[in-house]
Amino acid sequence: MRTPLDPDMFDPVCPSTLMPVRFADKWAGMIIRCLEDGPRRFSELRVPMRRASAKSLTASLRGLERDGLVTRTEHPGRHVEYVLTSLGHSMLDVLDALCDWSTKHWEDLLDAREAHGS
Repeated sequence: MRTPLDPDMFDPVCPSTLMPVRFADKWAGMIIRCLEDGPRRFSELRVPMRRASAKSLTASLRGLERDGLVTRTEHPGRHVEYVLTSLGHSMLDVLDALCDWSTKHWEDLLDAREAHGS
């Protein structure tokens, strides 16, 4: 039995929303975080990613699959799971570095956004 994903694992004021460097799309980094401990079903991913529409989450998963970061496996009974590939796992260190950088520069990023009016 897998440990359920924490519904609040992505704080609404998380520095990731300020991160000026993104790969793939808005949700890709969060999906990779959700999959770092093993395979998950779409419904499991929806719990912490409730701000993403089903359409956006599906598009992100397809993009990650296309780029070789995620594998989609269809099981009997229409049960589908997503899991990180080894290439996807290699992104975890990159995400850690980006999160650390964003945390260190949180105030500067907020100031820049405020000065720009965004």
